[in-house]
Amino acid sequence: MFHPYHPVQEQVLVEGEAVGYQLSQTDSMADCLHLLSLQQWDLLLLPTCLVDGTEAADLIKLVRPRYQGAIVVISELQHAAQVTRALQQGATDYLLLPFGHMHLGQLVQRLVQPQQQKQPIVAESHRSKQMFQLAQRVAQTDASVLINGESGTGKEVLARFIHESSPRSVGPFVAINCAAIPETMIESILFGHTKGAFTGATSAQPGKLEIANSGTLLLDEIGELPLAMQTKLLRVLQEREVERLGSHQKIKLDIRVLAATNRDLEQAVADGRFRADLYYRLNVFPLHCATLKERKEDIVPLASYLMMRYMPNTQTTIEFTAEAQDALCHYDWPGNVRELENVIQRALVMSRGCLIRAEDLMLPIQLDGKELEAQDPAAVLETWATPISPRKTATSRSKPNLQKSRKLAEFDTIIETLRRFNGHRSKTAEELGVSTRALRYKIQTMREQGLDIDQILTGQNTDFSVANTNYS
Repeated sequence: MFHPYHPVQEQVLVEGEAVGYQLSQTDSMADCLHLLSLQQWDLLLLPTCLVDGTEAADLIKLVRPRYQGAIVVISELQHAAQVTRALQQGATDYLLLPFGHMHLGQLVQRLVQPQQQKQPIVAESHRSKQMFQLAQRVAQTDASVLINGESGTGKEVLARFIHESSPRSVGPFVAINCAAIPETMIESILFGHTKGAFTGATSAQPGKLEIANSGTLLLDEIGELPLAMQTKLLRVLQEREVERLGSHQKIKLDIRVLAATNRDLEQAVADGRFRADLYYRLNVFPLHCATLKERKEDIVPLASYLMMRYMPNTQTTIEFTAEAQDALCHYDWPGNVRELENVIQRALVMSRGCLIRAEDLMLPIQLDGKELEAQDPAAVLETWATPISPRKTATSRSKPNLQKSRKLAEFDTIIETLRRFNGHRSKTAEELGVSTRALRYKIQTMREQGLDIDQILTGQNTDFSVANTNYS
């Protein structure tokens, strides 16, 4: 365990050299837990196994209640299985024996420095954690990174994470969307121009490459770059110098280049739409942003983060109901995080009070293989404004209606099954032989008819019994 020191006289010698951090070693797990309770630590180093055979995965379970920082497992190469179990239990990284103080110093820079990052990172799924661990590693170098993933998966967020985790974090981060710039302007925007270089160039302007000097340049949607520009960009990346349009003066570049795309660049190279030499220049270290459907564990934490981000200043607290969380997790999210962001903003507008309910999300509902459109906001507002129909008494002399009777029986079965499983939607759907989405659709229909399912199940509302509600 160690934390940064400041006074020079407190330098700790490791292998005879001052390394710039204070390292404390304990002989037992009891002493370790005691030290964790005394002060705040930046990093915890754990062995793969103790003398008594206790594995790092079991040690992590003991320390997590007292320590939430980074945990690194020190291991030999043959203990790969124990390292894997430790990573699954929540270890941040591992360090292979033998190692020197230089490797430990790099580890500190990679793991401790990102704690002061400007943009919070939401990564609860194992897949996301693994991706950001790889990103932290490559951030310590100047290697080019090619980020691949569907639209809206957070490729620019990952690029900013790499920049902020790197030694270049004090420099600028410049992002350019290659697909959003007209082909006639992209050369000027990338390389810059002098005054009079072309019609309308009334003053000299630096290009994005020049602006990103000493920092990081993100070339987003790199697959949309015209072939002619690919050749010029490749030369700039190879020579590490650029010339503004209309000038022969070379400007030295010291930049880190990241590229992002939602296209299959390998196929584009095979089809002759992308230069192979530029592809291999950019694809030194590939990273893939998984879709939201592939990392379900991130959905609710991301939704909560976005909710806090867009919540009105006048709102102090707001949270998702269990049904809303279930709806978020079972939706496929074809638009990924960008779609989730839109849904959360819409839900904040449509919510009533301090809870966001499933109907506030207005997600498309899939029933029996058919995709249904999300509710129109006007229709939702109309539902809210419609007063609940008065209940009918058992002696009410209304004409018999077979369709109503069937719906009454169906709703009554749903209510009783929900009561049996204490409101658990998945178990209820399984018992009824329908999908969870189909059940949510039925419950939404019941709410539209004036039934507050949550209050009925908890016994808080006895006025709306299924047998006495008007379904006309």
